[in-house]
Amino acid sequence: MIYNTITIISIMNMLQAVYSFSSRRAISIPSSFFSKANIPSTKYRIHAQKFIAHSSTSSSIRRAASSTSSYDVIVIGGGHAGSEAATASARTGARTLLITQNATTLGELSCNPSIGGIGKGHLVREIDALNGVMGEVADASGIHFRMLNRRKGPAVRGPRAQMDRDLYKDNMQNLLLNNKDSSGTAYENLEILEASADDLLLDEGEGIETLAPLADPADIIGLDNMDTSSSSNNDERARLEKAMATSSAKANISNRRARIRGVVAIDTNTKERIEIESKSVVLTTGTFLRGVLMIGHDRYSGGRHLRDSEEVEPPSVGLALTLERFGFPLGRLKTGTPARLDGRTIDWDSCNIQPSERPALPFSHVRQSRGEEPPLAAVGSLIDCYQTATNEETHKMVMEYAHLLPQYDGMDGKGNGPRYCPSIYKKVERFAERKSHNSFLEPEGLNTDIVYPNGMSGPYPEEIQLKIFQSMKGLEKVEIVRPGYDVEYDFVNPQVLTHTLEAKSIAGLYLAGQICGTTGYEEAGAQGIIAGANAGRASGAASRGEKAPVPFVLGRDEAYIGVLIDDLVTKGTSEPYRMFTSRAEYRISLRADNADLRLTRKGAEYGLVTDPERLAAIDMRETLISDNVDRLRNFKLFVTDWSKRGGNDLMGGASANKKGREGHKKSAEEVLGMPNVSLKMVEQIMADVFEEKQQQEDDDNEDTKMTPTPLSVYDTVEATVKYKSYVVRQEKDIASWRKAQGAKIPPNIIYDHSIMPTFSKEEIEKLDQFRPSTFAEASQIQGLTPQSLVYLYHHVMRLNKESRQKKREEVAS
Repeated sequence: MIYNTITIISIMNMLQAVYSFSSRRAISIPSSFFSKANIPSTKYRIHAQKFIAHSSTSSSIRRAASSTSSYDVIVIGGGHAGSEAATASARTGARTLLITQNATTLGELSCNPSIGGIGKGHLVREIDALNGVMGEVADASGIHFRMLNRRKGPAVRGPRAQMDRDLYKDNMQNLLLNNKDSSGTAYENLEILEASADDLLLDEGEGIETLAPLADPADIIGLDNMDTSSSSNNDERARLEKAMATSSAKANISNRRARIRGVVAIDTNTKERIEIESKSVVLTTGTFLRGVLMIGHDRYSGGRHLRDSEEVEPPSVGLALTLERFGFPLGRLKTGTPARLDGRTIDWDSCNIQPSERPALPFSHVRQSRGEEPPLAAVGSLIDCYQTATNEETHKMVMEYAHLLPQYDGMDGKGNGPRYCPSIYKKVERFAERKSHNSFLEPEGLNTDIVYPNGMSGPYPEEIQLKIFQSMKGLEKVEIVRPGYDVEYDFVNPQVLTHTLEAKSIAGLYLAGQICGTTGYEEAGAQGIIAGANAGRASGAASRGEKAPVPFVLGRDEAYIGVLIDDLVTKGTSEPYRMFTSRAEYRISLRADNADLRLTRKGAEYGLVTDPERLAAIDMRETLISDNVDRLRNFKLFVTDWSKRGGNDLMGGASANKKGREGHKKSAEEVLGMPNVSLKMVEQIMADVFEEKQQQEDDDNEDTKMTPTPLSVYDTVEATVKYKSYVVRQEKDIASWRKAQGAKIPPNIIYDHSIMPTFSKEEIEKLDQFRPSTFAEASQIQGLTPQSLVYLYHHVMRLNKESRQKKREEVAS
């Protein structure tokens, strides 16, 4: 049976009825929404256009050849998830169509004009390692670069870059519309259609066969013959079997109620209704699934506002109805974007300057291997950001006008927003004891004076937003260019997906991005590359008459992408999910600096990495890392010499000069492994020793001089040495935790921050709310990190030991 699709006309007529679940009606856009349009820049203007190849958007779009066109994969939505899904699918050789309502919004940074951060930067590096597009486009568009957590260990450092919003959009459109990546590789299999995806074409039936199968575990080469004599191989086999079993063609056949046959779309330009056939569909609707925009008590339908326009992009309703009809568990989430400020009305001298780092580290591993900075950094065209903060007067207004905030559909009108990117109201409410919250003023580009006030979202009426901003230092005379607003939208609980992000009930349907309950460009892109790769591999193989391919699945021990997807499909989420380094039990090994070493060869094996320079860069980096670590291992000095040259602190204090240690030697590798010792410090001492030897031997040979570790491998060399012992300890902790899954948690345990200071407020709240009876149950609580589970285990074991000791004492008395 084929599902009869609903036309766009019917959907628009039903729009008001669809929102009847709240008794609040959609209204027209407030006329005050745009007080200013484009503002010419006076501060940062440069001729940045030479870094991009402009293209005529309208002439570059390839439309479906006819109303009965056929593709291997159709990607719905041109956001960050859709861009990565479409290009990943195309790289696998699948004929791919990307459907977007408006091609001029491809690559739009809808909210924060930045890419990366703690946890998020790891995802961008991993996307780049798999030949994805986000890192390259970010490098080409970056105007401010920083490595967050620079003072902490390499595992938790996160690269972040401020974008020029216009350049990012132009660069992404050039890549998608002209079908070429940074290496000049053509995406010959990718086409783009300007249209609204109205509905899915489906063949229905219980246990129906998929048109694009993925291989079953028995088909995985080497799995049956895997050596299980070691515990690590046993763990790997178990992980593979679990992931592949939930990703295969046969594993979910009992859950299957339909299969993808294509998409129904309404052509944006001709308004023609088109049926396009495909074997797979990747759904990346972002905030558009029954989206509602809100400013104050004004509500109006839409997925987001078009930049510099009073228009909104219409929501997707037909797709939501289809998902609802097939029993997908839908919920409501919200997110918000702050007002944009006129930089000419800001007192910059009253704010704290936040300069860009130099040299600027790129996201692209290829660019890093070349020793290149991002283009705008290379020519010195970077900007400064600034910091201001709220104060008690600000907080008073935030609470005083709280009654003017929107009434949401989720959480009894309160709205279910991102915990770690909250509105200013949520910050003040949740942290009432704090007297201020930081806000970073981030210019949105080189050719504009529009400024993004990071951390200040709050959809109050515009006049209230202005009052709140003007209460802050440096913003006393600020003017708002566009007010901030919130958007509330449908999402699908991702537990109905496999590890490939394919839906269990509709074969060939993949979901990626905010529809899966995540927040952020980076999380969306990470899901997009996995969904696109699997859809492309399966559908492309089916079209070519090849056997079903092995699913592309990343484990928690392989990538943050693996952590992200495993968290989503096994635990689900009740609030917008954001990636943090604390979510990964293997975070010491999963660093931003080694993403290419972990993933690029696997990406090539699965057809995702097609750039020969990228593969060559891996070989070069591995050689450099090995050579520099060997040099550290082979360079030795007496302990007293290390202490004399680097100070007592270098060797652990005054004990370095204890009697008897003068005859003991340590290698540079051993010294670097000590706390508070950097690679730079060690190599400076090595350089001094080399120079002294050259002077003694009167040797001017350049080949014998000490050269520092190249910047392209510096972090990796340092981390490889410093974390060597920690990796072993990490494996032991994880092994002990796995054995403890069935252990019981006392029902009377007290969850309080004073007792468990290492737990976050969120973790304490959720443990107290769910009160798991076993550690297996605790591990399923979304938001509880692996490290906290290990800590909880040790805490419970200590309580049990104390309880047993108390009972023995009572018996003895």
